Amino acid sequence: MRLVAVTVLGHDRPGIVARTTQLLAATGANLEDSTMTLLRGHFAMVLVAQVPGDANTTAEALRPLTEDGSLVVSVREVPEEPTAGPLGSAYLLAVHGADRPGIVSAVTGVVAAAGGNITDLSTRLRQDLYVLLAEVDLPAGTDVEEVSSALAQAAARLGVDVSLRPVDTDVL
Repeated sequence: MRLVAVTVLGHDRPGIVARTTQLLAATGANLEDSTMTLLRGHFAMVLVAQVPGDANTTAEALRPLTEDGSLVVSVREVPEEPTAGPLGSAYLLAVHGADRPGIVSAVTGVVAAAGGNITDLSTRLRQDLYVLLAEVDLPAGTDVEEVSSALAQAAARLGVDVSLRPVDTDVL
């Protein structure tokens, strides 16, 4: 078995997830990780799966998804690597305010400068309101108040609101 990453992109319609996973299951693939979202009416999915063949064999099995031209599918092998555990503590980063360029760059730059890792991030634009939600893993010993202060400074420059709260691990 080999590990592959599969991306599926295109105009949204019902049944994409069902058909993609049906085609993968028919090959004997085992889905390990996945994420899917809609981006302005466009479907975007990334899957990581163990497959019995290789990337080319898997791509051929998924070819029916692309036949009508509405979806683009790519498959590539990914190296098996040990799963890294969390750096330290999990936090939820939330940003909201008027949309403008540079919001994601500014707040993720603060997290990166603290040695933090973004483990999940989503953004949405609802009319003029921009919302960013991210799960952030900060290293043990991080001065969280300092990170919060740096985030507040970046948010003030951008004219948005920001919060950084610990994730309740009982909820996960």
